[in-house]
Amino acid sequence: MALVVSVAMGLGMTACGGGTIAFIWVLGTQYNQIGGFKVDDFTGNLTQVVRSPFSSNGTNPVSIALKPGGRYVYIVNKGDATTGGNISLYSVGGDGVLTFQQSFTSRGSTPVWATVDSTGGFLYVLDTLYPDTPEYPNPNGLGDITVFAIDQNTGRLQLVPNQQIKDSNQTQLTFFPVGPKPLMMRVSGGCVFTVDSGNQTVFPYAVGSNGQLTLTANSTITTGAGNLTSISTSGNYVYLTDAAPTSDSPGGRILPYTVGTGSAACSLNTLTGGPVNNLPLTSNPVYSMADNKGKTLYVLNESSLDPQNKTSSISAFTIDATTGKVFPLGTGGSPSAGNPYAVGAGPMCMVEDPTNQYVYTSNNIDGTLTGRRIDSNTGELRELTRGSSFPTVGQPTCLTLSGNVN
Repeated sequence: MALVVSVAMGLGMTACGGGTIAFIWVLGTQYNQIGGFKVDDFTGNLTQVVRSPFSSNGTNPVSIALKPGGRYVYIVNKGDATTGGNISLYSVGGDGVLTFQQSFTSRGSTPVWATVDSTGGFLYVLDTLYPDTPEYPNPNGLGDITVFAIDQNTGRLQLVPNQQIKDSNQTQLTFFPVGPKPLMMRVSGGCVFTVDSGNQTVFPYAVGSNGQLTLTANSTITTGAGNLTSISTSGNYVYLTDAAPTSDSPGGRILPYTVGTGSAACSLNTLTGGPVNNLPLTSNPVYSMADNKGKTLYVLNESSLDPQNKTSSISAFTIDATTGKVFPLGTGGSPSAGNPYAVGAGPMCMVEDPTNQYVYTSNNIDGTLTGRRIDSNTGELRELTRGSSFPTVGQPTCLTLSGNVN
């Protein structure tokens, strides 16, 4: 027994749990902080990282992006009426400790989202408004993507100019225009898709060499949505959430697409059957995520239409492996028992751990993280064995998760 205990301690395990399989970092706008947590392998339980919380080194942190490999984290601080937005770079040390390195400024104003491409070579930052200048005016209130090249040794950022568009003085632009009031973007294969809430469209770019984004044949994709709130991807499929109530789905809908190829690259083609209704009594879907296996789509619902139960929740849908269509997770078209699954109040973002065991949501209203265990056979979500709610930094927005640091 002494030998067993010695080996367990060497692996970072105890009788009460397992080793750390991932780190979670969650943003909080109340005090402009970043909360850090370790994820326990055996239980999914969260414990706070030493020296957490960390300063976001800006105002109103709203988005967080992780460089593949887990060595660097980028925080988008949206700013406010008196303070401009910025991007804060952190290195990741032992036990998930974040160390601030440097701040950078995107080309537009009010940055709201960031993502790193699959190679880890470029950071894309989404700005609410691109720079309004006499040479390149912005009368329609369009947003932009600022592209940065990432130094592989330091994580530092260098601006990538737009080589395809020049202003009236034949000077290259330093941003890539998108639609009005952009709120989120995703990289899928060789495409970047931006959700524009100002006109309920998706703006696509093809990803070229050296970080360049290239306009496609169909530069604006009309969705027919009433209130676009998020975009998620799974292989060749794209899923949008529309929070606008309809006569047959008061709780909103999921809009499923396939990504075009060849001459129609980066277009979106509506799947046969069209929009899918959200689960009964759910309301205001604000985020979605396909699981790592591409089998289940999870949709975060901020509110409920049940007068007896106003709980925020996760709706779960099965993804058909052949067609990409989604159906309520359950049997015979009916949701399984417990679906939708309750989470903390006001959820905003969701992540899955790299071992495909756990899902976590950041809950803005009650200041918590909710953890759920994934049933590996069905995709159903279960309570964690030692409590599923964890207090975190005030007014949490988004979160990210890293399974390794190398």
